[in-house]
Order: sequence, then C-alpha cells, then structure tokens
Amino acid sequence: MNDSQPNDVMIKGAMNALGVVLSLEEGEQMLVVTDQEKYGIGSAFAQAGEKMGAQTTLFSLPQEHRPLTAVPEELISLLKGNSIIINAFTGIAEETPFRIKLVKTEISSGARVGHAPGITMRMMTEGPMTADYSEIAQQADHLMGQFVEAVSVHITAPGGTDITLLIEDRDFETDVLIKGGSMGNLPAGEIWCGPVEDGTNGIIVCDGSIGDLGQVPSPVTIRVQDGRIVDISCNDEDFRSRLWELSHVDEMSAIVGELGIGLNPEAKLTGNLLEDEKAGETAHIAFGNNTEMPGGKNTSATHRDFLFYRPTFTVRYRDGSSSVIIRDGKLTV
Repeated sequence: MNDSQPNDVMIKGAMNALGVVLSLEEGEQMLVVTDQEKYGIGSAFAQAGEKMGAQTTLFSLPQEHRPLTAVPEELISLLKGNSIIINAFTGIAEETPFRIKLVKTEISSGARVGHAPGITMRMMTEGPMTADYSEIAQQADHLMGQFVEAVSVHITAPGGTDITLLIEDRDFETDVLIKGGSMGNLPAGEIWCGPVEDGTNGIIVCDGSIGDLGQVPSPVTIRVQDGRIVDISCNDEDFRSRLWELSHVDEMSAIVGELGIGLNPEAKLTGNLLEDEKAGETAHIAFGNNTEMPGGKNTSATHRDFLFYRPTFTVRYRDGSSSVIIRDGKLTV
C-alpha cells in the first residue's frame, strides 16, 4: 500500500475530517490541491467529498517548478467559489513562503481550508485522522477556557525549556472546527494562539521535531529575548547553520509567532511535525507569520514550529492569580 493508491480506509479517514472538522454539506464546492507524491491522498479526499455530495475538483501542483515560490496562475483561477479547500501535498522547507501565500489567498475567498503539507497514508488509515474529533473539540473548548483573562504563561519542560510568553488579549483557536475564511491543519487536534510579538523571553529546548525538517539530530536550544531569536545551539553544526538560515529569511522570521498545544490521542511522535504537534503531552512554539491568528502582527513570509515534550504550563491572570493548567504534559483542570 502506498500514497499513490487511495483505498477505502483512506477515504474513511478523509470523510471523518470533512464531516466533523470542515462541516462539509451536500452540494458544496470543494477543491483539493495535491501533487505527484501525495496524489493518492489527494484523490482520497476528492473521492470522500464526492461520496458526501460535494462538487469536487482535484488539482496537482506542477512538479517541474518545485520548490514553488508563488501560487501557479492555473491554480489561482480555481480558488474562487469553493466552500472547502484541502491542501494535501509534500511539505518542503523552502516552500514555506509559497504555502503562506496560498493559504492567505484561499481564506480570503471565505473558504474553510484544511492545510495538510506532508500528510501521509499512515496518518489517514491508523493515526490522527481516525480520531474522535467531536471529543477532541470538547477538550479543546475546555482548555481554551483556561486561558480566558490570561496575561502570560510560563512553560517549563524536562528537556530544558524555560520560557515566559505574554498572551494578553491573544485568544486561542482550534483546528478541530474550521470556520469560513480560516485555516486549520489536517490531521487536526491542537489549540494555539499568537503571543505578543515582543513579549517572549527565555529558553526553548526543542527535543522533538521542527517544521519541514523532521526530528532533530540532537536537542536544539533557542534563546529568545523580547520575542526574537538571539541564539541557536545544537551539537550538529550543519543542522544548526541551516536552521539559523531558515529562521532569518526576513526581518520578522526570527520573531515569535505561535504557541500551540497538542490534544489528539491518536497522533504519534513520528518526526513529522504535521502529526507530532497534534500529539498529547507536547507543545510547540513557532517563529514567523501569525497574521491569521487573533491579534497577530508578525508579517514574515515564513513560519516554523519547534516541538518539545511533557511541558508544564503556569498561567498568570489579570486579577493576579495563577494556575498550573498542564503538568508534565497532562491537563490538571
């Protein structure tokens, strides 16, 4: 079984997400953007949409122009008029600016966008796409409620992370219920916010995976001052050098952009951040664009997540009180 051959189990996983996360209704118009490597998964989404009564179009990105830097003209002409758009294609690190442009164009049309760069057949058939998304949505709502009236959050983790983020007036969102004119990842199963851009200080030790780069070869230590990366260290110098370059593609790419918490019990730690960041007992902090998040002001052309394990979250509220809402990765509330 490979990604080029859709099957009934893959289609069932796609229908699970389309029905709950994207609220597909009969008669809606749906576009699936895929590529040569992920064509079978794209086809599974297209067939799932058709089974659910959607009018479905399948578009494959031109392979000869990868990595893409702009949205192909032939794709732009297809984006308007869709209620749902699925992006199921290969995740390439150098294509992050393209993906941001694509998603911004998609959501500007009012579509509900399921964004899945790097999705795999295993995710579709036995992993996070098979989860009970209705149950995860209830948990997400409960946890987001613990951040109401929050001013800041202090996060520690066994790997060495010790960092404080200002989050006042930066509401949390979830990808378990994607609304019109917004985007969420597939597989789904996290909550996130866009922290105050100049209000993060401390150390992140990424002992998990990094967006588009996979599992770290050794822990990556990132020192953050006033929201900006000021130092990156790693025992693998080549990896550290590439990471520094990817984190400094423009003026805002080294500035904090996201705080996320994984909630999907079916997500496994595989080295693919698309799934890893949804796994329970993990959290991630990203640098780069967050303009689609409530209050977000980071306009970078890129966005890259750094995951760490078993975090403890201590939230401070406007009234001066504080609460440990997550301890060693487990919810306490």
